[in-house]
Amino acid sequence: MATSSPVHSSGAPRSRSLRVRLLISGAVAAVAALGVAIVMPNANAAASTLGAAAAQSGRYFGTAIAASRLGDSTYTTIAGREFNMVTAENEMKPDATEPQRGQFTFSAGDQIYNWATQRGMKVRGHTLAWHAQQPGWMQSLGGSSLRQAMIDHINGVMAHYKGKLAAWDVVNEAFNEDGSRRQSNLQGTGNDWIEVAFRTARNADPSAKLCYNDYNIENWSYGKTQGVYRMIQDFRSRGVPIDCVGLQTHFTGGSSLPSNFQTTLSSFAALGVDVALTEVDVTNASTTQYAGLTQACMNVPRCIGITVWGVRDSDSWRSSESPLLFDGGGNKKAAYTSVLNALNAAGPTATSSPTGGTASPSPTVTPGGAKRIVGAQSGRCVDVPNASRNNGTRVQLYDCNGQVNQAWTLTSSRQLTVYGSMCLDAAGSGNASAVQIYSCNGQANQQWNVNSNGTITGVQSGRCLDVWGTANGQQIQIYDCNGQANQRFSLS
Repeated sequence: MATSSPVHSSGAPRSRSLRVRLLISGAVAAVAALGVAIVMPNANAAASTLGAAAAQSGRYFGTAIAASRLGDSTYTTIAGREFNMVTAENEMKPDATEPQRGQFTFSAGDQIYNWATQRGMKVRGHTLAWHAQQPGWMQSLGGSSLRQAMIDHINGVMAHYKGKLAAWDVVNEAFNEDGSRRQSNLQGTGNDWIEVAFRTARNADPSAKLCYNDYNIENWSYGKTQGVYRMIQDFRSRGVPIDCVGLQTHFTGGSSLPSNFQTTLSSFAALGVDVALTEVDVTNASTTQYAGLTQACMNVPRCIGITVWGVRDSDSWRSSESPLLFDGGGNKKAAYTSVLNALNAAGPTATSSPTGGTASPSPTVTPGGAKRIVGAQSGRCVDVPNASRNNGTRVQLYDCNGQVNQAWTLTSSRQLTVYGSMCLDAAGSGNASAVQIYSCNGQANQQWNVNSNGTITGVQSGRCLDVWGTANGQQIQIYDCNGQANQRFSLS
């Protein structure tokens, strides 16, 4: 969450002092989930919780939570029931994770991660490189020393969470309102610092979705929006690794839902990145604005999820504006119903009823000749990068092209082979284990059930082929089966 306040599309920033104090004093964030990401409602029944309703269309609905509130049973009951994604408010930021140079502290972040994943939830990392909430030692640096400190910080934090998190907000709030770069200490290290941060992050953890996150980029005609758009456009044209743009969506303190919000989402998505609403809150929880922002996301296929910044109004950094979906007593507000209805209206992405949990349904696809493995969410094929034949090459999504590196054969021994002698292989049995090619050896980690509901489950692990993202180059992993579209594939 940013310390900078949202502003009117044509106005000046509001006072930042309250937000700064709240953020600095925030404690460990975590969230409970009692299976909303595990079992998805069928096509004929409306989901009764936000997470389950979002999952019907392959999306998530998340929240940011403070560990200091985990002893509040009302708070944890709501969180566990409603959400299927977690963002740590403060505990994965630079000042929390590296209070002294080279001395990393992950206890608070790990508390969030462990608590969430034990309940079947995924976690977004927030944030790696930011001008605010830097530890004192980092604030005192400049030039090449600060640049190296940023690189070392990204490497240190991402190494700890490698393969565990769905996404990282790699860089946060690097632009001014007019679309120019913010003159921060990080900007002072050179205009390429954002690119360096993303390249470092990709090398540190190739499995995580890498996002740029900012506020006041919801209005398509606004200067900041256009500045961020030009950066993403440039990055994509030059192969700088970026997978996602996070729009904080703080329609609070004067900002409101712009009429061109959906245009903004679709315009970013057209660059080949996913979009996510990452820190949503709305002054007085306007039903119209909440419904509108949700519907806009539902209307853009690459809008992958929505996160509200807190659970109840009393938990919000702007509690006096009553901006969330639950009041201080934990009661659902009218805005909650408007969001739930919009999520349910999007409906399931497929007519088949996906499985839940890690149990694998009986395989019903019979062995046959070479076929493509096509992602239901992305429409892209499971691909061996650069037609590599090297053991350990990790498979990815890529535009279907009919080449041999996208031709898979399901054998009678439940192997998925490519090139005739290389097998689809799970590098482990835990969540987020890499999926690669390897010389066929008959072991269980190379055996797969191709199921009638679109999932492909590992015989050894019972977990599903899973991909977080729809872009070219998104890497395949295994993960607990949850019924979402990013875990459904077809052999065709």
